[in-house]
Amino acid sequence: MNRRTFIKTLSVMGGGSLTALGIGGIFAANTTAPSNKASAHRMPDEAEPHACTWMAFGASEAIWGRKLLSEVQRNLALIANTIAQFEPVKMLVRAADLTLARSLLHKNVELIVAPLDDLWMRDSGPVFVTHPTGKISAVQFNFNGWGNKQKHTNDQRVAAKVANFAQTPLINTHLVLEGGGIEVDGHGTAIITESCVLNTNRNPNLSKAECEKALMPLLGLRKIIWLPGIKDQDITDGHTDFYARFAKPGVVIAAFDPDPESFDHEVTKTHLAILKNATDADGRPLEVHMLQAPSYVRPKFKNNDFAAGYINFYVCNGAVIAPEFGDTVTDEAAKRTLQALFPNREVVQINIDGIAAGGGGIHCTTQQQPL
Repeated sequence: MNRRTFIKTLSVMGGGSLTALGIGGIFAANTTAPSNKASAHRMPDEAEPHACTWMAFGASEAIWGRKLLSEVQRNLALIANTIAQFEPVKMLVRAADLTLARSLLHKNVELIVAPLDDLWMRDSGPVFVTHPTGKISAVQFNFNGWGNKQKHTNDQRVAAKVANFAQTPLINTHLVLEGGGIEVDGHGTAIITESCVLNTNRNPNLSKAECEKALMPLLGLRKIIWLPGIKDQDITDGHTDFYARFAKPGVVIAAFDPDPESFDHEVTKTHLAILKNATDADGRPLEVHMLQAPSYVRPKFKNNDFAAGYINFYVCNGAVIAPEFGDTVTDEAAKRTLQALFPNREVVQINIDGIAAGGGGIHCTTQQQPL
């Protein structure tokens, strides 16, 4: 699950105006601070109805390299075109890539021109929250390139741009984290990896209690189940969405890496033990289903950074979009499990080997906007 440990570019956050090109005063016009009513915000479960999915056609040769670039762009298009069969897709794209994107994407994928550094909308984009009144807001979690590991001058502005395009208020917070580090059931429970959110490269000197005090009102949480994760093995420092996901309240799908030589072997064993002994915000013991990582992946794009796991699926309206890696045993087992846990959705498995070779997955490229 190493998302591009071969990082080629590095910059620190800061410098330049925070006004997007062609969009005046995003922050001034669109920003709200959390009020006394912030506890009424709720981050919905991903399986709740979506208005649309946000993505970014942001792969570049500078980061991905010449060998992977075209395949990654095709993979992005495949993900977008597949989701677009079930719900609207809005995709940010650089002006220079607009013609290529139009040639690869279905006509019902809406393209929006904006500067980009990379393609990880789950992390650079906002986290949408709802309010009992029916209003939607977008939380900006101050994307800093996973702890200043990669250039992010443009991507640090993506959350504000998406909120502006979606015409939703933007909520600011002092916390620095990414959407891939948060998994919620929509009913008060979250699963979060300590290795990301409590990392000094995001939130120096932040205690677990301080994090919970700030995060819970923003997302409507009553309990956070903390997994240790693992630092410094991938660019994300161990995002939750490669380890554990909710199928519904009380039901969790968790990863297991059977390879004893993998750094994830002991980590996933520890996570499974924690989850099997955990309860949710309502005191309900979790029902845990395990998805085993494949023992084989297609050789064409296989490398040391290849993210070979099934947990990074995406739930959209009427479907679950999941990866397949060419290991017929684990591919089929993953599909059976997902179909059993999402009986009213179509499970669609697709080949995203180019993106996996960069250490990411389907979920990492998407961000849902609730209906």
